[in-house]
Amino acid sequence: MADTSTMTTAGLNLIQQALSIYDSDLKLAVCNRRFQEMFDLPDHLVTPGARFEDTIRYLAERGEHGEIDDIDAFIRTRVEQARAFEPHYMERPRANGHTISVEGSPLPEGGWVTVYTDITRTKRQEALLRARSEELSDQLSGYSEELTTTNRQLEATIIALEEVKRQLTASEARTRLTTEMMPAHIAHVGPDRRYTYSNRRLSSVMPGSLSEIIGLTVEEAMGTEAFQAINTQLENAFAGTPSVFEFTHHLSSRRIRAAFTPDGAQGIYILSMDITEEAQTRAALQQTRRRELAAQMTSGLAHDFSNLLTIILGMQSKLQRMDLSDEAGEWITATLSAARRGGSLLNRIADMTGHREHTPTPTDLGAFLNDLEPLARSTLPTGVRFRTDNHAGPGAYLLDGGMLQDSLLNLVLNARDACGDTGTITLSLRTVKDTWLEFTVTDTGPGFSEQALARALEPFFTTKGGEGSGLGLGMVYDMTKLAGGRIDLGNTDQGARVTLQLPLRPAAASLPPGMILLVEDSPDLRMTIRDMLRDAGHAVVEATSVVEALALLPELPQISALLSDITLEGDQTGLDLMAALPTGHCPAFLMTSLPPDDPLHKRALDLAPVLRKPFTAAQLADFLSQETQP
Repeated sequence: MADTSTMTTAGLNLIQQALSIYDSDLKLAVCNRRFQEMFDLPDHLVTPGARFEDTIRYLAERGEHGEIDDIDAFIRTRVEQARAFEPHYMERPRANGHTISVEGSPLPEGGWVTVYTDITRTKRQEALLRARSEELSDQLSGYSEELTTTNRQLEATIIALEEVKRQLTASEARTRLTTEMMPAHIAHVGPDRRYTYSNRRLSSVMPGSLSEIIGLTVEEAMGTEAFQAINTQLENAFAGTPSVFEFTHHLSSRRIRAAFTPDGAQGIYILSMDITEEAQTRAALQQTRRRELAAQMTSGLAHDFSNLLTIILGMQSKLQRMDLSDEAGEWITATLSAARRGGSLLNRIADMTGHREHTPTPTDLGAFLNDLEPLARSTLPTGVRFRTDNHAGPGAYLLDGGMLQDSLLNLVLNARDACGDTGTITLSLRTVKDTWLEFTVTDTGPGFSEQALARALEPFFTTKGGEGSGLGLGMVYDMTKLAGGRIDLGNTDQGARVTLQLPLRPAAASLPPGMILLVEDSPDLRMTIRDMLRDAGHAVVEATSVVEALALLPELPQISALLSDITLEGDQTGLDLMAALPTGHCPAFLMTSLPPDDPLHKRALDLAPVLRKPFTAAQLADFLSQETQP
């Protein structure tokens, strides 16, 4: 039982939802670490025995539930509702701009368990599963009555046994309810490699697996391919060695973290979680750090090399003006050409290692492809066709359109060089298992050689001889990794294939028509943006400074969104406006013409979504569909 308690506590702290269980006296029985972190609660309110009333009062006084005229009346109402022990589900905005869902369910002996999920950026968790305690209790009661009629002398013993079993049933129901609510697969496998316990989360963590798996082997439940990925660690756990590791579930393309813990009796406990989004974010962060390190290493060398090239170009120019032989003139021309190529190479290296933010914004795939096609076709000879094949369908996704366009154009140029004067280049799109948005560029050229397949992503590797820098695919790899994606090279029956997989992030629905407070100090820009907003169906209220905007907000409670430039009239900026907004304010957005490396631009990214100028009406509409950052 100690092992089970330890594992349950560890599992509660691993999940991303906040969880609390209050008893029938409205006192805290248990909660996980995320409960304290989500609501920033002091230690005394997350200690078993803490009163529900004190926690509600703390949150209400801090503004968690918005403006409340009578806090005491609000608390009394909440306590009365809590004592009713009614199952409930609701969604509500928080003071920090996030939205949470609250799922509560009463427990058989009174009290309730509640799960709080941040649904601002993640999907709503599955509905609560009902415990089967009433059915079990009815069966036990019937059995007790049957025994009582057979032998009344055992009545006292039967009553005591019934109470013990009722307590065990309630405890089992609470434990199962808790484990079923976790977004993780929790299970126990016996020495015969068959499941003795499992919640019903295996199929949600690893789509394509079975849900009802008790009595099955691990391989039967997961499938042979997925089983092979964990078999070594599984056998090590049966041998007594615990482990925590990650693997890719190829059937669903999900990234899974698994923990195998020996139970001391030749069985093991299993905890599995879907960490796909975490892995994608981690890959993007790692690539950012690699770029920063590469920039530090190359900046000094590039500076010295640039100076050397400048000296070489200057000296060769002097030699060109001298009366030298024709042969010497050819050598001078070749040297100049090589030096200029070196300068071009330095610029490409600077592009790869220099600072570049990955800034995904809502991007309509249809509009993106319409913009890309003329750019791609303009680079191709008349005998090479370019076509697109969109299987992803219509819709908007969170993408860095500029980075993605650069990557795809680079792949099209490589495919053009492979095709020569005639051929076909195809860009196809599709979604993969609700995990990836996949872009594949194929051509009808000779395809990749074995050496190219092994080394094509290496910087400076090229099959074009002196004509190539070897940095094209390296730049594509860099930009894909910055987005948390993957790149794969291969050959088809007709030529080469390059596949980019980017995290599948559907964009939020467009901002519904409402009243928007536009804060812009340039009259011409303000008029242009005002017309864009009105054409989209919004009413517009205008201000030119932070002082004006803050004065208008309380006077016009119907304002549904705020759009402000970073640079404004007066001493205060749009960043000051963001910081001064009242608690529970409407969605707020920033726009700017400042470059990404400007300090104000960098600071703004931590406060609200930022739209770079210039922008079109469609880009503005896509931008305003984003949710406000905390």
